[in-house]
Amino acid sequence: MSEQQKNFPEFYVTAPQPCPYLSGRLERKLFTHLTRDKSSTVIDNLLKGGFRRSQNIAYMPYCEGCQACISVRVVVDGFEASRSMRRIQDKNGDVVSRRIPAKPTPDQYALFRSYVDARHSDGGMADMTVLDYAMMVEDSAVETFLTEYRVKPENALESDPETWPLIAVALCDHLSDGISMVYSFFDPDADSRSLGTYMILEHIAHARRLGLPYLYLGYWIEGSRKMKYKTRFQPQEHLGPNGWLLQSNTEA
Repeated sequence: MSEQQKNFPEFYVTAPQPCPYLSGRLERKLFTHLTRDKSSTVIDNLLKGGFRRSQNIAYMPYCEGCQACISVRVVVDGFEASRSMRRIQDKNGDVVSRRIPAKPTPDQYALFRSYVDARHSDGGMADMTVLDYAMMVEDSAVETFLTEYRVKPENALESDPETWPLIAVALCDHLSDGISMVYSFFDPDADSRSLGTYMILEHIAHARRLGLPYLYLGYWIEGSRKMKYKTRFQPQEHLGPNGWLLQSNTEA
């Protein structure tokens, strides 16, 4: 096998199965394996070009007669938090974020289980064991990191920050032009904090500090209530046949 063949991804297509986002439709995925012997440039271009990563798999929708899934990314320099977003930031003024290596911990898994059991008990992650969680975090051929969000107690000066209550975690990849949010989870009993929105806002700010132009949010699906929140983060670009294009505000 030539070096060029070794580095070029081999693609596969999954069998049709019910779409988890749009009722009555079937989904298929185009996917390839990400291994450390693959060119980092090739992997980076895949993840910037509409593929999403799950462990060592890069995938994208490959559905017959449907193009509802659209890759979106926030334009960091143009983003300004809305009034409601600033209120969410204020509500979480006692939350401290900490960037750490992609290593799983027992308290992360406990929070993950609480989140999945409360919000996605009928989803594909419902049966994930502690080993499955560890693989989700560690099995990566790119530069991956975790952000932990902990509540700072009143007696913070007398305690170890690692013992503060963990209320949210985000798993992300560093790309050459941005940060890709792979998966996030949070305390399901902390609805008033709007932690999903808060984590996106915090990562936009992190990307800005790093001088990175984009925050990748995965797929937006018109007609799916689960994905509607992504339209709130403007300006954003959508990936289409002619590449990434700036969109007008798509929020309903």
